[in-house]
Amino acid sequence: MLRRCLVALIVIIGLAPLAQAQVVQSPILTIDSERLYRDSAFGQRVVREIEARTRALTEENQRLEAELEAEEQALTEQRASLTPEEFRALADAFDARVQAIRREREARNQENIALLDENRDRFLRAALPVLDAIMRDVGAAVVLEVRSVFVSSNAIDITDRAIAEIDASVGDGTAPASSD
Repeated sequence: MLRRCLVALIVIIGLAPLAQAQVVQSPILTIDSERLYRDSAFGQRVVREIEARTRALTEENQRLEAELEAEEQALTEQRASLTPEEFRALADAFDARVQAIRREREARNQENIALLDENRDRFLRAALPVLDAIMRDVGAAVVLEVRSVFVSSNAIDITDRAIAEIDASVGDGTAPASSD
């Protein structure tokens, strides 16, 4: 009896890795596209770059703000020694400079947003062939966004596999794209 239990246990333990490695054959797969991008090497690189650009912009904004406050204070102190026309000319010039800086700062913010969008589009274009290969490999006809599925089995979620294969194929996106 003990021998049969031991043999059965060895068989079960021996088959366990096979059961885990088994790919579910399903015409429908799901993917968490947010996690796919966020957890991929490509997405993580983009986030680091945008964060660095945002930090640099914030530091520059703080420096400019301090300069403008000092300039405004100096202008306020000069007011008593200037004619109203002279003061108005200096105040208008200061205001024009402030507005120009604000426009330039907003343009830099928009550049960061555009860069983020551009890189997300590049990632999705690079990910499509990988996702298509996974679909063909498991015999699927469609990959649905996990958030748009009411109920599903985790067995059809390919997010982890897709991240691993995209990282292997695309890396962090800094290598030149192949021409195929």
